[in-house]
Amino acid sequence: MSAPDPTPRPGPDALTMLSFALLGVLALLLLWPLLTGGAAPSPALVGGLLLLRLGLQVLRARRDERLRRPASWALDLLLIALIFGQLSRQPGG
Repeated sequence: MSAPDPTPRPGPDALTMLSFALLGVLALLLLWPLLTGGAAPSPALVGGLLLLRLGLQVLRARRDERLRRPASWALDLLLIALIFGQLSRQPGG
């Protein structure tokens, strides 16, 4: 029986940690009104953070071929378009 490989697995890079941090911020923004009964966050803020995260995903994919997922990006863009479309239909927006 051979011993397992002693080399530790590398941790996530800075772009990956930033992407997870953006997800955490989005989760807190969306959960806070449910927990406290407060006002929902601005759809522009949520859409902007999702757009920023999509940009990070594309940057990560430029560095690592395995991270290229165009179908996922298309779905993200569709959700962002729906958020901004809803924002444009709000009165006073």
